[in-house]
Amino acid sequence: MTTLPAKRSVLRDTKFLRLWLATTASAVATWALPFILGLAVLERTLTVPGLGVVLAARIVGFLVAVPIGGVLADRYSRRLIVFWAGVLSLVSTPLLAYGWLPVMVAAAALLGAGQGACRPAFQAFTADVVDSEQRQQANAAMTFAVRVSTLVAPGLTALLATVASTSGILLGTCALWLIVVLVPPGGTSQVTRERAKFHREFLDGLREARRHPWFLAGLGALTLTAAVGQSSIAVALPLVSRDRYGTEAVLAAATTAYSVGALVGALIMARWRPRNQGWAAFGGLALFGLAPLSMLFPVHPVVIVAAFVAVGIGIELFNVPWFTATQREVEPAKLARVSSLDFMVSYGLAPIGLALFAPAINAFGLSAVLAACAAMCVLAPALAAVVPSSRHLARTPRSA
Repeated sequence: MTTLPAKRSVLRDTKFLRLWLATTASAVATWALPFILGLAVLERTLTVPGLGVVLAARIVGFLVAVPIGGVLADRYSRRLIVFWAGVLSLVSTPLLAYGWLPVMVAAAALLGAGQGACRPAFQAFTADVVDSEQRQQANAAMTFAVRVSTLVAPGLTALLATVASTSGILLGTCALWLIVVLVPPGGTSQVTRERAKFHREFLDGLREARRHPWFLAGLGALTLTAAVGQSSIAVALPLVSRDRYGTEAVLAAATTAYSVGALVGALIMARWRPRNQGWAAFGGLALFGLAPLSMLFPVHPVVIVAAFVAVGIGIELFNVPWFTATQREVEPAKLARVSSLDFMVSYGLAPIGLALFAPAINAFGLSAVLAACAAMCVLAPALAAVVPSSRHLARTPRSA
């Protein structure tokens, strides 16, 4: 095991700190939205079916905008794309607070589009403002902020609900999007290139992705693991918590443990550089199998909580070197497009797992489904690790 040599921390770099603040603001606003809308359901200003439609519209907007944002972020300044994506989210948020369902659905789609366009732009933006030697530390700081957001957003939303209306809280997220619009650094430039038609530029990004076998293998493993692993958390964990243990405390403790583990994983990856980073990353991803495996047997709740801590650590052991390798190996002029493919596939196919999970339980039983999920979560990363370039997440071997 090797650690990062002592040097000036990326956290002391003003440009990165501004980018980090904007990314964090975007993450908090994104994670808070479902909880804010949930409060609207409790207040009976929004129905449960209405909530589902609004959240679905946001997902659709996100998935449509991700590839568009990837092409535009490679075509124009990353800063410009982040700016306009933030503006789109900023102006659509008040419409979401309007209260009339058709307007809310349209606003949710626009808000999701702003969130989606930000993702590949932020990913490529990091490579623009951070030196290659410090990108792993930078990506660890980015993912740390996202994980803190998952912990802070629900509690902060509930706290604000004691002193403000749901509409007021929702409008308050405009301040977060204003940070996204105003705070990111400028001064980055890209090589001028001849621009083709939009679909040709997107296909060019796909061709770039195909040049990296480790990327395709890793994306496949990540997508399958996210689809079945996250589905086991979303569907099976509440059932196990209620039916086996008779309390929602196991559900709350396990989901919190997952986020805490992810924070620990981000801190580890800020310093640790494994010799075979690809194998270490896929090993971390395979730890996701502990989530369904821990729910398969009637164990003490502490075992489930410990398993979810390990799952959280493992996902960041994968995420940080994965993002870093993508920024290092992919041609800079195509980085946002390749990153958009990552987000589009891994996020876009995950709902399929959710849709199939409940029917699978009805057909085969909870135990059989959990066992199959655990096996897939382990086998998918193992198969991806067999691809020769996966050992170092690089087309050519790299020294440690």
